Amino acid sequence: MFISPMLLHKIENPFNNDDWVSELKLDGIRFLYSTMINVNFYTRHENEVTDRFPELATNQVPKGTILDGEIIISDENGKPDFETLMSRFQIRNPRRIPKDKPVTFCAFDVVYFRGKDVSHLTLAERKELLTEILQEDLPRITKTLSIKGNGKKLYELVKQQDLEGIVLKKKDSKYEIGKRSKNWLKVINYKYATVSIGGFRKSEFGWLLLFPDGKQAGVMELGVSAEARKIVHKLARIVKTKETNDYNVQLKCKVRYHSLTKAGFLRSPSFLEFA
Repeated sequence: MFISPMLLHKIENPFNNDDWVSELKLDGIRFLYSTMINVNFYTRHENEVTDRFPELATNQVPKGTILDGEIIISDENGKPDFETLMSRFQIRNPRRIPKDKPVTFCAFDVVYFRGKDVSHLTLAERKELLTEILQEDLPRITKTLSIKGNGKKLYELVKQQDLEGIVLKKKDSKYEIGKRSKNWLKVINYKYATVSIGGFRKSEFGWLLLFPDGKQAGVMELGVSAEARKIVHKLARIVKTKETNDYNVQLKCKVRYHSLTKAGFLRSPSFLEFA
């Protein structure tokens, strides 16, 4: 049984408020763990992915449960490794699943308990149910730690450890199925850079980015206004840019991004302004 998960609003800065709890934002894939009929796993977009993650199947999650959380794969330092997780996620054939790259399901909420919808309960009450369901961590299933208030301090720790960000949740919030709610907020630990626009794709939108040393920085598709696109296209016509590997627009811009990929590209760069 699938339910459409509650989504978060994004804010720029963390805050301290004892009416809210703070949690780590894990760099993984949103995941719903259901035992309403059989053991079934779903992504937030209703993709049924049970066969891809046999290591999560267990009879220790009670019948009639729907848990909300994230799946992650940790690197050698214990930090979520999103690239490795995405590679694992693409494997559809159970026989090809590598045994040395198991995922961990980190549960942060419960929506159904003993076959009944508990979304009307407060977050604090649902956290108590979650503790009852997962009284101790299972080999590949764990609970996300929540702390009272202290959003600013947790965010500083996240920045020091170079993690993805934090989530702030109102303690008395209900679980709003299928809605994006301001009772759940996320603060992303973005990185910032100044890069050059070395060219652009014509078939579908995308600016090809270059680092100051001329090495490729990836492709930017996010946050670019129509006006900014016009400026780049106008400059490209002036310098007669062609869609080849020899890009020569060379207009600088400031971007924010999540992290560097293992190949050294900007992950999910988003346009801020021309530099």
